[in-house]
Amino acid sequence: MSYELVSKFKPAGDQPEAISKLAAGLIKGGRQTLLGVTGSGKTFTIANVIAKTGRTALVISHNKTLAAQLYSEFKNFFPNDRVGYFVSYYDYYQPESYMPQTDTYIEKTAQVNEKIEKMRLAATANLVSGEPSITVATVSCIYGIGSPQEWQKASAVLNTGMKLDKYELLRRLLDMQYERNDMSPKPGTFKSKGDTVDVALGYSDDLIRVSFDGDKVEKISVLDSLTYQKKSSPSHYILFPARHYIIPDSSVKRAIADIRKELNDTLPTLGVLEAERLKKRTNYDIEMIEELGYCNGIENYSMHFDGRKQGQPPYCLLDYLPKDAVIVIGTASHETDESNMDKSIRQP
Repeated sequence: MSYELVSKFKPAGDQPEAISKLAAGLIKGGRQTLLGVTGSGKTFTIANVIAKTGRTALVISHNKTLAAQLYSEFKNFFPNDRVGYFVSYYDYYQPESYMPQTDTYIEKTAQVNEKIEKMRLAATANLVSGEPSITVATVSCIYGIGSPQEWQKASAVLNTGMKLDKYELLRRLLDMQYERNDMSPKPGTFKSKGDTVDVALGYSDDLIRVSFDGDKVEKISVLDSLTYQKKSSPSHYILFPARHYIIPDSSVKRAIADIRKELNDTLPTLGVLEAERLKKRTNYDIEMIEELGYCNGIENYSMHFDGRKQGQPPYCLLDYLPKDAVIVIGTASHETDESNMDKSIRQP
């Protein structure tokens, strides 16, 4: 497995030596540092190191603006490879709060950017695809997103000629948090008509059409989601979930029992109003999970679904990386402007 680096430039000056030393250091393991002034080609140097090693890479930036710039640059360097973008998908976020002086409770409100959410899912799909990929991320990559094992386990592998009933695929899609929408499909939905099932992927602009012949998959087609023009007809395809939080049926009952126990243990420690508010909200979330398998803010209950002990960190994007992945961390110099970056490169 390797990358195809596309550039009209070739390493020059100190770059060839830096690329050679960094690549050799990765083989030995350990942390390394690349220093350079603005405009010295540090991103190009890192791109050459990634191409030379052929490893999956995570490039972490300290803000969204620089992350977008780096994502654009890596997309240009690797137009034929998997390059992902993983930043916070909130356009607006107001945490819940309570003002005891006036007994005013303000619920959490947030506005999610659907395009960025799709790109986050696409970056995650790249990491579990088995192919090398580059992901440009911000600190959002250390926030909880659900178990990588459950995410992979929930994925559906499709092969032409395989024995699979259409209704079994529909059940799998619902388990993967896709919603049925036969009128106007949008990302994260599917529709079923006759012997075909169209899946509007939650992580791509493609639409996957699965045609059945009885209880067998007759054909798999990749279509443009806007024009429905056929792009390819693969004999093998993997469908990934439409959300990061996937709850297996085997975990739901146990998790709900744990949530109720924590609720009952917590209520006596609160005042009357706070206890009633928490009880109402938690019971509503439990009903949503039981009926739909999902609720807003489900990450608040991730400890119970993952079976983690109190204090253990939740799963994050770093847990989706292969063991030999390269992590590149960009840091802004305090003595110069924000674009003057040091880049550290290391092996986890």
